[in-house]
Parts: sequence; C-alpha cells; structure tokens
Amino acid sequence: MPATEKTVRRSLLVASAVLLSTALTAPAALAAPSPATSPPAAPPAHTPVVGGERLGKPGTQVNLAAGVPVLPKELSARSWIVADAETGDVLAAHDAHRPLAPASTLKMLFADTLLPKWPRTTTHRVEPSDLAGVGAGSSMVGVKENETYSVHDLWLGVFLRSGNDAVHVLAAMNGGVDKTVDEMNAHAEELQALDTHAVSPDGYDAPGQVSSAYDLTLIARSGLQKKDFREYCSTVRAQFPGETKKNKKGKRVRESFEIQNTNRLLSGDYDVPVYQGIAGVKNGNTTNAGATFTGVAERDGKVLLVTVMNPKKKESNEVYKETARLFDWGFAAAGKVEPVGELVPPKSVADATAAPGPSASPGQAGGTGAGSQPVASAHTGGGADGMGVALGITGGMLVLLAGGAFLVNRRWPLPDLVRRRPRP
Repeated sequence: MPATEKTVRRSLLVASAVLLSTALTAPAALAAPSPATSPPAAPPAHTPVVGGERLGKPGTQVNLAAGVPVLPKELSARSWIVADAETGDVLAAHDAHRPLAPASTLKMLFADTLLPKWPRTTTHRVEPSDLAGVGAGSSMVGVKENETYSVHDLWLGVFLRSGNDAVHVLAAMNGGVDKTVDEMNAHAEELQALDTHAVSPDGYDAPGQVSSAYDLTLIARSGLQKKDFREYCSTVRAQFPGETKKNKKGKRVRESFEIQNTNRLLSGDYDVPVYQGIAGVKNGNTTNAGATFTGVAERDGKVLLVTVMNPKKKESNEVYKETARLFDWGFAAAGKVEPVGELVPPKSVADATAAPGPSASPGQAGGTGAGSQPVASAHTGGGADGMGVALGITGGMLVLLAGGAFLVNRRWPLPDLVRRRPRP
C-alpha cells in the first residue's frame, strides 16, 4: 500500500476512534463523582517502547519471509540497527534500545545541537581556558592556544579527526561545557532519544553517559537534515590551520596541514575498502565504549542508516566490517522485508500532528542552498531546528488528528561527491 494511502487511512481510523470514544464516554463524564471522591487513576500497564514494542525486546528482531535475504552470520555487535533514512522504517535490529557508552558518536548530538548557532565564517581566538577539561588520551585535531580559527575549521576538526579540543573550543563559545551538555540533553529529549544521557560534549568516557543504537540513528537522521552537517560528515580530507611560527626569514607565517576522516568506510584502510555510496556519519572508540559507528549510504535511490555498537570481535576495523555487511543486507532486503519498528519524529512534531489544525506548507530539508529538494510525504521522520518538516499530506489535504504525516525529504540531497566515490 502506498505511504500516502496508509497515512490517510490511519488518520481516518484515529479520527473515528476518538469521536466514538467521546460519544460513548460523555454521559459517564457528566455523572462522574467529584474529584474529592474519585479513586486514583491506575498507572499504565507499561511504558510504550519508542519506535515500537519489538524494538524493546532482547535479541535480534527481523521479519524473515520468502524473498527476504538472511541476516549476515558474522555479527558480534552488542547492539545494531538498520533503518530506511527516508521513511523511518526499521528493517532489522538487535537490542536496539540497549544503553551503551557511545564514545565519539555522541559528537553527532553535539553537532546537531550547536551547528545552527554560528555562521561558518565566525572566528574565535582560543584562550587557555577553552581547552580546560579535555580528557587525557583524547583524540585531538591540533587546536593551539592563542590562535584564531573559523567555526568552519573547528567543525572540520570535530567531524574528520573527532577532535575533543575542537569540541571544547566550540563548547566554550557556547557558554561552557555545562551549558552545552544541558542543551544536548534537552535536544535528545526533543528528538525522543530517551536512552541518551550526555555527561561530556565529546563522548569521552564518563559515568552515566549512555546512548543506544536506536537513539544514535535518530540523532544522525536529524543531523543529516542540515546541509552543513551533511557536508562535514562526508568530507574525506581537508586542510586545517597550523600554528603561527617564524620562517627562516624571521617572518611569522601560519601554514596548514592535511587532516583525514577517521571513518574508514569513507576514507578506506588497508583491510576496509571505501563503501560504495557512503555519505558519513560518525565513528567512535574508547576503552569503555569499544568501537561505535553510525553510517549513512545511498544506493539506487535508497538511503539507509546503520548503527553498530561495540562488536565483541576485537579485530581491526571490525565495526566497519559489520556495518558494511548490514548495509549490504539492508539494500538487498529493502522493499521486501516488513519493518519491525520505526524512527519516530521529534517530540514537538509528534505533539503537533496530534493536535487539530490545517496542514503546513511543505518545506525543504537541510536548509537553503544548492542541492536541496522539495519534501514528499512519509509516515515518520527525524530532525530539529531548520529541518524541512510539515504537517499534512501532499495535495493540500487537511489532517485533523493523530494520523498526520511527518514530511521529510524522500530523496535527500546527499552530496554528489560521496555518491559512487572511488577509493582514494
């Protein structure tokens, strides 16, 4: 059944149910006892699982049927998920809501929270206090005190080299680490990433800092609605400003040096080829978290998101190898396998779709600029400030109750440079 038809039918069913419920309960409400004599309301039997009940069950969840390829055998990750980035359908998952240390994949939440705050041309002179609190052994891009960097430079340091020094400078520009972490947690709640609790802005191991494969996928999907986020996470290599020094002639000069993306499916490695159609997103690795990774890839017009957390196998680049196997399965299974859940929309969008009112005009995902495409209807989506969302369905129909469509760009403007990328 087409997505639009499903959405319309769902809207009508919900509307009918609400009207019927109102009609049946109205007389009883008139005869109800006063609040002082009313018995306390019984607590709900259970809290619904975000994205669907099956995603809260332990073990692997997949609807295998005739024509659906079997899942890869060599999967050792403690948690993983395969989802359609456009429709939000979760094609398969394993312990999707299991709380685990996220490592530097948490930088996706940091970026999605702070990216809209400054133009990329904004500059900042680094004070010694900006780098206070960077954890020992952190990944660094090479930010130096008393040097000036553009916001564009700093975000390249965050995405390509996972630089905790660049993260702390941006957090200082935002009013400090504590304020930034509070904003990250508020944004996670808005995205309905309820398994996530940030303690540090950079993903450095900290007690109580957790996320899940489901949440990291929601966060990535939100970030990918932003043009700058897509650009940074898909960049393979770039020039980063170095330290100002005197040359042989005694003149003070500042040269740049090359940085390369540590996402091995994007940049390649001796035992991992560049994955065909890969377009980001973010990797991480710490002692507590092990290896973590969220990736997005496009093939034949289909866009998939895969998150893999902490493979038990400790072989070199295992997290990328398992991600590539799940991508292969997802592209082969797309259109054949029934989903086991969905990526939910942000809380504000979900609340808005539940309220009566006319549909909004379709917008554009990822902000303005070359490459943006008009949105089309879909039953779920993800994102936050600046993302192209609208209430209603294509054709100007009004959605009155909870079945309203959450519109996302069904053919995301992924950067052309990452499509069919040859091995560098």
